[in-house]
Amino acid sequence: MSSIEDITNEISRRTMILFFLIDTSGSMNGEKIGAVNAGMEDTILDIREITNSDAQVKIAVLEFSTGTKWQTPQPIDIESFVWNRLEATGLTDLGEACLKLNEKLSKNAFMKDGAGNYAPAIILISDGNPTDNYEKGLEALYHNNWFKQAIRVAFAVGSDVRVDMLEKFTGNSDTVIPIHNKSQLRKIIRFVSVRASQIASRSSAISDDERSDSILNSRQKEVIEALNEISLDKNYLDDDIEW
Repeated sequence: MSSIEDITNEISRRTMILFFLIDTSGSMNGEKIGAVNAGMEDTILDIREITNSDAQVKIAVLEFSTGTKWQTPQPIDIESFVWNRLEATGLTDLGEACLKLNEKLSKNAFMKDGAGNYAPAIILISDGNPTDNYEKGLEALYHNNWFKQAIRVAFAVGSDVRVDMLEKFTGNSDTVIPIHNKSQLRKIIRFVSVRASQIASRSSAISDDERSDSILNSRQKEVIEALNEISLDKNYLDDDIEW
């Protein structure tokens, strides 16, 4: 039986939401979406092993193709989360995905935890060009303080992706990772998701109206340092193998 202290600690833990925005357009069909599914299944198991008594990690997944769909109507605690394998077909409505994300990055939606929220971590995975007005969606996010404070990383899958668009999303070319093959994608999903969760879970909590550039710069620096670890690790490169 849990003690009163254990129950109190559980109630008072702040929440850190790890968002995944996943391109499920037709160009992702086959090995690409297969690697995403495999990588996510591995990732969930790894994140559960993170020991952080101060943070409750939750997952939110938005897929976008012709339109968008939240796989998680509400963020789900990592202990209860079950990955539902995605399929790929249709267009690439990234602009709509940004607008849907903007709606949820609010204390009236996903960021309403009673004990407070850490700034989230957001991972975008895409292999192509947006087929809608992505700039309108990004503009909305640029005015969202939760998005400004979030750790943001993007995976540029294959050679046809709009890297400049991904850089606008993350705000930094150093946080856009080129992905050359399915093995690399599967491994990097795990690495980045775990490291982003660890870094974001020990950040300062903020509200919709707060902002701290020093906190943001410190977190982003840690993420970039982690990404540099990948560039030096031959286990993650496999650059001689292409899609």
